Order: sequence, then C-alpha cells, then structure tokens
Amino acid sequence: MEPPRAASVKLAGGELRVAVDRGDLPLDALCGFASRRNPKRPFLFVSRVLGRHIPVRPATMRMVHRRLAARLPAGLPGPAVVVGMAETAIALGHGVHDAWRTMSKRGDLLFIHSTRYHLAGHRLLSTFEESHSHATGHLIHEPAHPADADLFAICRTLVLVDDEASTGSTFVALAEACRRHMPGLSRIVCVTITDWMGEVRREEIRDAMPARTDFVSLLEGHYSFVPSDAPLPRMPDVTGDGGFKDSLIPVNWGRTGLREPHPLPDHVTAIEAKPVERILVLGTGEFVYPPFQLARRLSAMGADVMVQATTRSPIMEGNDVHGILEFPDAYRDGIPNFLYSVRPRQYDRILVCYETPPETAQEGLIAALGAEPVFFNNSGG
Repeated sequence: MEPPRAASVKLAGGELRVAVDRGDLPLDALCGFASRRNPKRPFLFVSRVLGRHIPVRPATMRMVHRRLAARLPAGLPGPAVVVGMAETAIALGHGVHDAWRTMSKRGDLLFIHSTRYHLAGHRLLSTFEESHSHATGHLIHEPAHPADADLFAICRTLVLVDDEASTGSTFVALAEACRRHMPGLSRIVCVTITDWMGEVRREEIRDAMPARTDFVSLLEGHYSFVPSDAPLPRMPDVTGDGGFKDSLIPVNWGRTGLREPHPLPDHVTAIEAKPVERILVLGTGEFVYPPFQLARRLSAMGADVMVQATTRSPIMEGNDVHGILEFPDAYRDGIPNFLYSVRPRQYDRILVCYETPPETAQEGLIAALGAEPVFFNNSGG
C-alpha cells in the first residue's frame, strides 16, 4: 500500500495541510502533528525519530544520523563546523557530526551547539533570534580549546542542523551570526529531518545566504495553515533569567566545541541492563547526546530501550502528544519544563540524566515517574 503523501490535520488553532514532494522514508514514519501553546506559531511538526517529544529507539536515531550524514555533498571544503540548534536539534546535530566524522574519517570537523545559557568563562561569539520559537534567543560561545577556536575561525564549510525547516529564516540568522567569525566561509549546508519550505522558499534562502548553500533532508514537502477563530493560546514564560550557568554546567558536552563526543564517565558506563528490560533513558533540556550514548550501550546489552528528553517547549494535549507532565527546570531559571507521551507502567526502569549537580534534580518529575536520577558530572553517580 502506497504510504500517504499528504495529510490534513485538525489542530486547536486551525487546520494544518502538508504534502510530500520527496521522501526517503514515509511521512508517518518521520513525523506527526500537535498544537503549540504559542500564538506566533500554533502548530508543531512532532518528529517520531528525533527523541524529544516522543520516545524513540536509539537505533532509529542513529539510522537518521547516518542517513543525513551520507546525504552531505561530497568534497565539502574543510575545515567544517557542524552547528546543532538548541534545544531540539542538539542530539541530532551531534549525531550527524559523529556519523560524518566516522564515515569520512575526516579530522577537520568540529561540532558546537547553540545554547540558551550564558557562560561567563567563555567568550560569547554570536547571538541570533529564532523568531517563532517559544524561547527566541540563541547564543554561540567561542570553542574552548585553542585549536578548536582556530578551526572555527578558518571554517570553510558550515553545516547547520535543525529538526525541521518551515520558513528557513532561522538558518539565515544563524549563518549570518557565524559568518562574522568565518571570513573564509565558502559553503553552507542546511540539514533537517523534514524540510517544509518548498522549492521557491529554498531558492529565496539560497539568495539570502552569505555563501553557496545546499539543503539536505529525509523528506521535502510544503505546508499551509488555515487558522480558525479559536482564541490564541497563552504561552508560558520559558525564556529564563539570562544569568551565568558555569557552576551548573562545568563540563563541555558541546556548547564550546568538540571534535569527537566527550567520553561518558566511568560511573555512567558502569550502569547495566537486563535482557528485554524496558528502559527509558531521559535527557533533560539541552543535555541529550550523552543520554543517547548511554541508551545505545544499554540497548547493546539486550534491553528494550527508548530515548526521550524533557523540553521547555509548551505543547497542548491532543493529536500526537499525550500525557503532559510539567515541572521546574534543572538550570535554576525558574521556568516550566515539560515531558510528553510517557504512560504509567510503560517502562520497568526510567533513568533521568542530568549534566547539572544533584541538588538540581527535579524531584517532582522523578517521583511522578518512579525514576532514577543519573548525574553525569558527579563522580559519585
């Protein structure tokens, strides 16, 4: 049976219509849909392969990373910098970088991700805005290692990674933010799982970019949204306090540049799983790729493992999002965070993974899930 190439979805604020122009995988394998608590954009493409709003098997996430890396144009000039977009595409960007590094055996690739957190100990290189987001401001800090800072400065290829693209405006803003520190930039590649811009908009983005630009995705299509006369949703304040977070996030897991993934600490690699044990490995906020690495390890032991992450993205119940938990964030911003689509007794064991200290553990979340906290930056576990 031919997989669906179009969908019309009734959401709280209107009707979302999508059509597929090209797809490596079927539409319903890659994404579903939901309503956002955001008057600027009341709809959401809910990825089924990202490991954020819906639990995903680590092998599926790795498959996506490798497929996207394999689609990167051959012969991209180096050095190259891969930028993952906070918070949703941090693990995706890191995974694409790692898969590209492994497949190409190149040594001139650097990964860095944007962040919503200020770091006093690292020079702030750039800021840019994601205008439709629930938290618009993004920060890019200078790579921590001098050799990585030098590589960033002589970058010739910039690979920008986000989970989906609908207008492409954020890619333009990010490229401009980076270009000021990359005088030799000659190529840009925009990487997404799903690309909803359409060919006309992609040409407009190419014209707006500061260097020759290619687009890589697993699915291309276009969409339209017809708003209803329903009241616009109220968006909670999830922007944070803008304070410095160095003491909460002392380890560089990607905010200040990595050539290869930071090794997991010994007390994390010592965690074991039983065959067929149902385990959810839960990342928190921007801390997502190391939990994914842990999930891969536990899956290799024979456990039935899923990966997901908490988020500051406010979504309404319904469509492809169910079971909302709300709780304070772990970065002392005093903002709400959310977890979606986890059902009671769905797992034998849930590991909530933190890069922040033990005193930041989200006790309400842990109690509601019957979960075990795992502190990656704490040698005592």
